[in-house]
Amino acid sequence: MIRRRPILSVSLALLAALVLLAWSNRVHLAAFPGILPAYSAKEYCSCRYVTGNPAQYCAGYVELYLPLGELRDNDAHKRVSASALGETRMAVWLGARSGCVLMPDEHALP
Repeated sequence: MIRRRPILSVSLALLAALVLLAWSNRVHLAAFPGILPAYSAKEYCSCRYVTGNPAQYCAGYVELYLPLGELRDNDAHKRVSASALGETRMAVWLGARSGCVLMPDEHALP
């Protein structure tokens, strides 16, 4: 079979290697969807409340690098909620000394 169809054989071998690689890194791959909104919420919060930039600038800055589904800014409570890849994460500004921190998943804005 290898001599008759070398491209198919090589393709199947690469596919098997890719499946094995994905299986060995399944924990890391499962965590990835939560990383994107967490990073975006934290970056927006830091841009907006730590450095004091306008909301429109910070939204453009965050979406420049990563695609987001939704970005919500609660200016009254200084909270930011970001959604992407079916996950939502929230960052909160604690003060001048602490800056912004990520909140646990159960506190994300609906």
